[in-house]
Amino acid sequence: MAVYEPTIGLEIHAELKTRTKMFCCSKNDSDEQEPNVNICPVCMAHPGTLPVINKEAVRHVLRVGVALGAKLADYTEFDRKNYFYPDLPKGYQLSQFDYPLVSGGELAGVRITRVHLEEDTASSVHDDATGATMVDYNRAGVPLMELVTEPVIKSAEQAGNFARELQLVLRYLGAGEANMEKGEMRVEANVSVAPEGERSAAYVEIKNLNSFRAMERAVAYEIKRQTEILEQGGVVEKQTLGWDENRQATFPQRSKEGSADYRYFPDPDLPSLKLSELEEFTAEKIRSEMPELPAERRARYVAMGVKPDDADAFVRDVRLSKFFDEVIIGLPKETILLASNYIANDLVAIISSSAKATKDRRDIEARDTELGDKMPISAGNFVELIRMIAARDISSRVAKDILVLAVSEGGSPRKIAEERDLLQKNNAGALESTVQAVLGRNPSVVADFKAGKGAALEFLLGQCMKELRGAGDPAVLREMLQNHLK
Repeated sequence: MAVYEPTIGLEIHAELKTRTKMFCCSKNDSDEQEPNVNICPVCMAHPGTLPVINKEAVRHVLRVGVALGAKLADYTEFDRKNYFYPDLPKGYQLSQFDYPLVSGGELAGVRITRVHLEEDTASSVHDDATGATMVDYNRAGVPLMELVTEPVIKSAEQAGNFARELQLVLRYLGAGEANMEKGEMRVEANVSVAPEGERSAAYVEIKNLNSFRAMERAVAYEIKRQTEILEQGGVVEKQTLGWDENRQATFPQRSKEGSADYRYFPDPDLPSLKLSELEEFTAEKIRSEMPELPAERRARYVAMGVKPDDADAFVRDVRLSKFFDEVIIGLPKETILLASNYIANDLVAIISSSAKATKDRRDIEARDTELGDKMPISAGNFVELIRMIAARDISSRVAKDILVLAVSEGGSPRKIAEERDLLQKNNAGALESTVQAVLGRNPSVVADFKAGKGAALEFLLGQCMKELRGAGDPAVLREMLQNHLK
């Protein structure tokens, strides 16, 4: 039986964060709820109006190009992409065809074909009660970046990882929020399956993918569907598909268009651009102003000794990574891993628990990717806690309790420990009475230890720690118990 393998390419649209739309002065506001208020004669295509290119949108795409290690265009122009649909006021879309702003590059191991700039369409709003479809033109003309990958992706998981990394890059650059649930980032997947080592010309394009998880499920489903068709001797039809989240299946929408169907030609109302003549748009200038990118930050954390999974969690939450960077300024190198463990495990767990306790679904969803407006403990207080653990002033068990108190009540961890008598006792004289009391109450366990049962020592140690409310030094207690049990 033949072995089949998938070939996947992605087309990703992302709305850019600018004050105004792509070719006019209407407000660019994805949070606007009132329909058809952010519009003007230009984005509504009234006769006699002329578009003007948004400089900040061009800058955003060029910065993305630098982040991808791509080639920035010297010459570029805008084209008219002709098709007719109610959400397209002009009857054509201003886009780029032969001369994109960005060519080539790579991200997360996936090669990029091109990145270009265009305008978004309006939003179609369907009323289930009446069956009517209405159009909100607030989104019409919003700056839209389109990124096209090479068809080199081999799994649904790889496709999802790439899309998530691109979202992070856009956020780090300040180019856009790229929230899938708000339609600020839309992913389309081209999927084909062929015998191993071959390529099929019959691919499908999957649209209506409004989350990373939906995209991964749709791609996985389509790989399975096409493989079954080929195994049964069938032929895969080249077409555009939608994704039905309820049925967890793709469904046909229409036959696949080619570029010729759009009748591209240069827009006569917009000037072509010679970017090398604009110093602010040169690769050198843009590169000098770039922030630390997600991959660079991830590598920096791992080089410090942070676990890869924790480093990735910090990178994916900008507020969390900023907090970590503040914390490590005040710590010696040997305690950085300790700090990252307490942030990634204990602090995040406390915050997540607090979010769920609010029973506010919006809050919980926000905290899946970012921990609110600010961290619930200052970097200074957190550093104090880590220093106390490293100095063995408190046990790890007590440290977790103090962290909860510092988050819920505020205040200095050391002060909390002192007020509640939680500082670790490591003086043998101070611990002697506790050891004697525990041994006296557990003669059968003492007998078990002397009979060779090593677990008995751990039980006795646990009883001592319980008696001391976690404030005893486990190493000192263990040594004292062993001396008494000889």
